[in-house]
Amino acid sequence: MQDSGSSITSSMASRWTLLGSHTVSPAAERLRYILGDDDDVPTPTLFTEMDTLQHDGDEMEWKESARWVKFEEKVEEGGERWSKPHVSTLTLHSLFELRTCIQTGSVLLDLEGYSLPQIIVDRQVADGLIAPDLREKVSFVLLRKHRHQHKKPMHRSLADMGKSNNSPTSECVWSFFDHVLDHAQSRSMNDISDTPSTDQLKNKFMKKIPRDAEASNVLIGEVDFLEKPFVAFVRLAQATTLGGLTEVPVPTRFLFVLLGPHGKGKSYNEIGRAIATLMVDDLFSDVAYKARDRDDLVAGIDEFLDEVIVLPPGEWDPKIRIEPPKKVPSADMRKSVLNLNELGQVNGTAGGPAGGEDEEMPAPHELGEELQFTGRFCGGLWLDIKRKAPWLLSDFTQGIHIQSISAVLFIYLGCITNAITFGGLLGDATDNYQGVMESFLGTALAGSVFCLLGGQPLIILSSTGPILIFEKLLFDSNTIDYMELRLWIGLHACLQCLILVATDASYIIKYMTRFTEEGFSSLISFIFISDAIKKMVGSFKYYPINRGFKPDYITTYKCECIAPDQVSTPLLLLHATNLSCYHTCLDWSQLSKKECVKYGGTLLGNACKYVPDLALVSFILFFGTYSMTVSLKKFKTSRYFPTKCRSLIADFSIIISILVFCAVDFLLGLETPKLHVPREIKPTRPERGWLVMPFGKNPWWVYLASSIPALLVTILIFMDQQISAVIVNRKENKLKKGCGYHLDLFWVGILMAVCSFLGLPWYVAATVISIAHIDSLKMESESSAPGEQPQFLGVREQRLTGIMVFVLTGVSIFLAPILQYIPMPVLYGVFLYMGVASLAGIQFWERVKLYLMPAKHQPDFSFLRHVPLRRVHLFTLVQIICLAVLWILKSTVAAIIFPVMILGLMVVRKMMDMMFSQHDLAWLDDILPEKDKKEKGGKKKKENKNPLPPPVKIPMDTIDPTTDPAPSVTPPTQLPSSDCE
Repeated sequence: MQDSGSSITSSMASRWTLLGSHTVSPAAERLRYILGDDDDVPTPTLFTEMDTLQHDGDEMEWKESARWVKFEEKVEEGGERWSKPHVSTLTLHSLFELRTCIQTGSVLLDLEGYSLPQIIVDRQVADGLIAPDLREKVSFVLLRKHRHQHKKPMHRSLADMGKSNNSPTSECVWSFFDHVLDHAQSRSMNDISDTPSTDQLKNKFMKKIPRDAEASNVLIGEVDFLEKPFVAFVRLAQATTLGGLTEVPVPTRFLFVLLGPHGKGKSYNEIGRAIATLMVDDLFSDVAYKARDRDDLVAGIDEFLDEVIVLPPGEWDPKIRIEPPKKVPSADMRKSVLNLNELGQVNGTAGGPAGGEDEEMPAPHELGEELQFTGRFCGGLWLDIKRKAPWLLSDFTQGIHIQSISAVLFIYLGCITNAITFGGLLGDATDNYQGVMESFLGTALAGSVFCLLGGQPLIILSSTGPILIFEKLLFDSNTIDYMELRLWIGLHACLQCLILVATDASYIIKYMTRFTEEGFSSLISFIFISDAIKKMVGSFKYYPINRGFKPDYITTYKCECIAPDQVSTPLLLLHATNLSCYHTCLDWSQLSKKECVKYGGTLLGNACKYVPDLALVSFILFFGTYSMTVSLKKFKTSRYFPTKCRSLIADFSIIISILVFCAVDFLLGLETPKLHVPREIKPTRPERGWLVMPFGKNPWWVYLASSIPALLVTILIFMDQQISAVIVNRKENKLKKGCGYHLDLFWVGILMAVCSFLGLPWYVAATVISIAHIDSLKMESESSAPGEQPQFLGVREQRLTGIMVFVLTGVSIFLAPILQYIPMPVLYGVFLYMGVASLAGIQFWERVKLYLMPAKHQPDFSFLRHVPLRRVHLFTLVQIICLAVLWILKSTVAAIIFPVMILGLMVVRKMMDMMFSQHDLAWLDDILPEKDKKEKGGKKKKENKNPLPPPVKIPMDTIDPTTDPAPSVTPPTQLPSSDCE
C-alpha cells in the first residue's frame, strides 16, 4: 500500500470546497433523490459474512473470518471462538480503496441468481477487466467449498449448555448432553437451493438475526494467476439461498468479490471489512437496495465518508476493541440531513441548539387529544370511552404472560403492607370506626372496580397521608356524628368530581410541567423512604439492645420464679387439687416464664428483663431485602447465565428476596414482628354496621355545610389523581393505548360515594406504587444483534395484573395462616425499594446530586451542554425550597391545605418565567402552553414572509455523471493509488 496522504488531502479539498456555504454536497444531492422515493417498504436487515480464501497446498476453500449484524465479530483462530461484538474500526485508506473498487470493478444490479459465478466472470471478460483465458480459473476459485465457524470447545461453559433449550424455565436448567459440532463443510455457491442445509438449520446464531433478514456475502482472496484485482459487486433481483454460502439459513441479496495477486492480503482484508461495515450501515444499506448504477453506490460511500470520524493514530491503540454503545443513535437524523433546504436547516427548522451530538431541542409541552377542551357536556369523558373501548379485549389477553405473575405478587405485597399500615393508623385516629378490616375491603373494592372500568388500569389506588390527617380532623369534632358527616362530605366530593368531569376540567393539567410532576413525585418517594426508615428505627423502642449485658459476668445473671403467697392466690385452686399439694405439685424453679406468670409467680433476678436483639435482626432483614432486590434487578445486565434466565431472575427479584429473607427469619426462629391480617370479615368497631345511614344523627345544616370541607377533599383527589396519571402516562413509558383522565376521575368520584356509604376509607391514585407497577411490566426486545443492548419496547398495558392484585387483597383474610409468617421488616424493605426506585429517572434528583460533584466528574447530561451550571443549580434550589415547604406542611396540622399548596407549585412555575429564559426552561422543564403558542405564531409569520421554494425532483435517468456537476464525484485519477487499480 503506497503512501498517498497528499493525494487524499487534495481530493478531499476538491470535494468539500462548498462547506463555507450552505449548499448541499454532491453526494447528499444524489442520495436525496435516491432515497426520496417512499415506497413504504422497509429495508430488510442485512446479515453480512466475510469469507477469506485459504490455501492448503493445491487445495483451496473459503473460510468464514468475520460477520456483522450491527457490530463486528471476528473468528479468533487461537481461541477457536467468536470474538466479543465490537465497533468496526476502519482505516481511511481502505474506504478510498473501496470507492475505487466500486468505480473500476463490475457492478451488476438486479441480477438473476442462476449460474451466478459464470455471469460474474463473463461480465468481467466482456468489459475487458480480465483476460478470457482466466475465465475458468476464476470460476474454479469462486466455486470452492465454504467452511463456517461452528466448532465449539470441548469444555463448554454452563451458560452455553443452558442455551440448548428455548423455554424460559428450562433455559436455566443446563443440559450436559448437547453434542459438539465440528467445522461444517458446506455446499458451494454454485449449488442454488431454496432449502437450507442441515448445518445452517442447526446454527443457533439465527436467534440473533431479525426475521425477514437478508444476507450480504463478502469474498476476499489472493490467487497467483491474477496480475490486477478482480472486483465485482452484485445485487440479486430476489434474495436467493446460494447453497451453504452463508452460515445461517438467510437468503443472499448482495455479493462483493475481491480477488487479487499475492502480497496484499492485509489490504484486501481491510477493503472487505470496509464494504461489510457499510452494508450494515442503515443509510448505505438503503442506498444499496435502491441504487440504479455504480454512481449511486459511490455517492453512498461519499456520504459515509462525510460522517466518518478519524481517530489520530498516536492517541489511541488500534488493538483495543471499542465496546458497543448502550444506545445507538437513530439513523433517522442522518437521513433527514438529505432533506436540506436552501438555509441548510434540517426539514426547515433550526434543529435546536444541539451541539456536536445527535440532539434536538426538547419537544414543547404539547397537549395530546386526551386533554383537548371539547366545550361540550361530558365531551372529554365520551372521547375517553371511545378511545379505550377498542382495547378492551387486548387489556385482558396481553396480561397473560409470566411477567404478570411477578408484577402481581410484587404489587400485592406492597398493597397489603400499605393497607395494614394505613388501616392501623386510621384505627388509632378514628377510635376504630375505620381500621385494618375496612382498609382491606376498601382497597379490594375500589382497586378492582377502577382497574376493570378505569381509563388507565396501570394506576393503583390507595389511601394517602393527607386523607388520613383529614379523617383525624373530622373525628375530633366530637359534637357531630363522624360517620354521617363523613358520608355527606363523600357525597359532595363525588358530585364535585362529576362536575369537573362534565366540564373537561382536566384541561388544567396542561399547566403541570415537569417542575410540578417532579416536586410531587419526589415528595411521595421521600415519604415512602422516610416512613420505612422510621418504622425500623421505632423497633429499638420495642426491642431495646441489651447494652448492659456483659458475657464475662454471665455466671451472675439469673432469673428465678418465686412462689406467691397462698392467701393472695385463690386462682391457683383451679390448678391444684388442694393447698397441701400446692407447694409439692409445682416445682417453681423449673417453670418457664409464661408458666410462672400464668400461675401467679414472681420473676426475680437481673436477667429477667433480657430480650433478644430483635431490632438488629429486623434491620438485617430490612436492608437485606432491599439490597438483594436491587442486586437482582441489575442481574438482567449481568454476564452470567443465558438471557432469558437473567430476565426471569430480574422480573422475580422482589419475590425471590422476600422468600429468601422469610426463610432466614424462619430458620432463626426469633419472634420478629410479623404481618397481622384480620381473620374474620366484621367491622373493626363492633357497634357499627356495614352501611352508614345518611340522616338522623346530625342537624340539617350539616348536610349543606359539609360541601365546604368536601371542596378540599375534591382538590386533593383531583391533584393526586391527575398528577399521578400524568407521571404514569409520560412519553418515556411508551404507552400506546391512550390515556383516560376524565374517565379515571369519574370512577374515583363514584367510588368516593360508594366507600362513604359503606364506611370504608377513600382512595386515590398512589404515585409510588403505580410507578412500581409500570416498572414491573416494562418490556425489552428479546432478539437483539450481538453487542446491541436490549431496547425498551414499552409497557405491558393490560387490566389483568391490577384486578388480580386487588382480588388477592380481598381474599387475604383467608390467607392469614400463610401471611403471618412474613416479617414486617421484610415488607418495609420492599417499601424502601419502591421509594428509591421511583426516584430513578427523575431529573430533579440527578440535578440535586450535581451539588456534590466536581465539574470534571459530572455526567454528560444534555441540559448541562446548553444551560450554565449556575442556572441549573438555581433552578434546582427553587425546587428544593418548594419540596421543603411541602414536607414541613404535610408534617403539621396545616396538612389539610396540602392540595392547595400543590396548586401553588403551578403558580411558582409560572413566576419562574421571569427568572429564567425560555431556552433554559426548555432544557430544564417544559415551556408553558401560552409561550408555545406565541412561538408557533411567530414562526408561522416568519415562514410566510420568506417562503422557501419546494425542491424540484430531477429524474435520475436525465443525470449524466460525466457532464452534470451536481451529482458528480471526484474523478478516480485524483485518488491515491489503490489496490483495486
